[in-house]
Amino acid sequence: MRSATYKICHQRGGWGIEHDGEVTGPYETKEAAFEASIGPASNAIKQGYAVSITVEGSARPEPSLGSY
Repeated sequence: MRSATYKICHQRGGWGIEHDGEVTGPYETKEAAFEASIGPASNAIKQGYAVSITVEGSARPEPSLGSY
């Protein structure tokens, strides 16, 4: 079975999406990166892929408008 994995991770002072060995971004917030991963993940589902999206945790809560 084919699979597509999207990992939301820290990148250059923001957040990025790691997929197929490449990282896109940065996005201001973790939520923005997550939302940006939904479109490509949805397309992968339509193409028959098993899809997973993971999001790195944080040591502390984050403000809604970016980093502290």
